[in-house]
Amino acid sequence: MSGDTILTLIFKAGPVVKFVLMVLLFFSVFSWAIIFYKFRLFSRVEKESDEFSRAFLNTKKWDSLYQSTKRLSVSPLANLFRAAYSIDDAGLDEIRNTLKRVETMEANRLEKYLTFLATTGSTTPFIGLFGTVWGIMNSFMGIGRVGAASLAVVAPGIAEALIATAAGLAAAIPAVVAYNYFLARTRKNIAMIEDFSRELIDHIKRTHGEA
Repeated sequence: MSGDTILTLIFKAGPVVKFVLMVLLFFSVFSWAIIFYKFRLFSRVEKESDEFSRAFLNTKKWDSLYQSTKRLSVSPLANLFRAAYSIDDAGLDEIRNTLKRVETMEANRLEKYLTFLATTGSTTPFIGLFGTVWGIMNSFMGIGRVGAASLAVVAPGIAEALIATAAGLAAAIPAVVAYNYFLARTRKNIAMIEDFSRELIDHIKRTHGEA
């Protein structure tokens, strides 16, 4: 036991504990993939939105603004503007409905995969706990077979149990931290989208002379 490494204990673990660890590995790998994806997405969204906001404030003509911001494909603000620009001659109600649909689409894009992070953070500790309970059960069964509660009999099962617990926490903690972090950035961007949508409506009202 003294020479066993964590990797050795994993290979020596029973099939149930190995299955638990494989499930936790899946959650962990997928969570980290989402974390890197969301970080890159939000960095690009906010960079392009800042660039569009500056252009919107400094450009009086929508035609030139439309042409100069075509490349800002990830910015929700630019996407809202393009939607409004494409139906600028429509009635105010139609423009409102179009902007509302774009708002919903952009919010869904920003919220994508957050549910998986939340699920990972809330379920993986319990999956790890299941592996823990199973490992301890095996330890007691080993005691029953040998008929003596020696450390050599108990320790391997307890070690398996603790590895499952640690794996569950290792999957859950980054997912919870990332979920809260990206949720805050999502809410910030959604608030920005809603404010800009109202600003576009007000601008169109003034331009068209509608109340």
